[in-house]
Amino acid sequence: MIALALPATTEDGFVPPAIDEMHLPEVWPWGAEYGEGIGKQMILVLLSVGIIAWFFIAASRRGTLVPGRLQFLGESAYGFVRNGIARDVIGERDFIKYVPFLFALFFFILVNNIYGAIPFIQLPSFSHPGGAYLLALIVYVTWIGIGLKKHGIRYFKMAVVPSGVPWYILPVLVPIEIISNFLVRPITHSLRLFATMMSGHLIVMLCGAGIEYLLVLQDNVLLQGASILVLVGGIAMYMLEALIMVLQAYVFVLLTAIYIQGALADEH
Repeated sequence: MIALALPATTEDGFVPPAIDEMHLPEVWPWGAEYGEGIGKQMILVLLSVGIIAWFFIAASRRGTLVPGRLQFLGESAYGFVRNGIARDVIGERDFIKYVPFLFALFFFILVNNIYGAIPFIQLPSFSHPGGAYLLALIVYVTWIGIGLKKHGIRYFKMAVVPSGVPWYILPVLVPIEIISNFLVRPITHSLRLFATMMSGHLIVMLCGAGIEYLLVLQDNVLLQGASILVLVGGIAMYMLEALIMVLQAYVFVLLTAIYIQGALADEH
């Protein structure tokens, strides 16, 4: 665990890892006084693009009628996003043009999340808020652009004035819809991804630091034995975090498809 390299104790006793310790110093710094440079997370993001491109190019290179294992994995992965998210949510008529966007988004998030479960890397890229905010902004601009392209400026009225609502309720409902659709939605879309990646990784770091403190830095046999319980709990949290990494990629893209479907719908 990454936390084993962190100081777990001082003269005052156990010191849990802090959020700042998740974000390592820049690998290639510039403007160090401002904390600028190319860090580990930026390198991992760039690496993820290469990994995704390599895998799907290799999977589709031969394109035989009876697929091999790599081609089967690639086709299954594509089919999951195409059929399980895009077609089921957006609908048979409009879904196909948005499959590339949802496909790229899903696997980009998935690979960058799974980094947190790989030994020696163990750093999900989206445990830093900047990447999650940027993805949510891209999605935000995309579904609003789709709505404007489909309905014109009338889209904003359709998005905040539900059909069939009595006029005397609109003064209360419209501000709520504006806040919900255009302010809260992009914020929660990004925070859901960032917060789960950060908190899950922080818990695993905490377990690692606790094991070090009990096993290495204590002379009490009972406390050293208790480190086994912490290890078991840490492994359980590690597996749970790995599951959440996959689920968060799915939830982020599923919500994106829902937003696109809402922008395409004729009534809200």
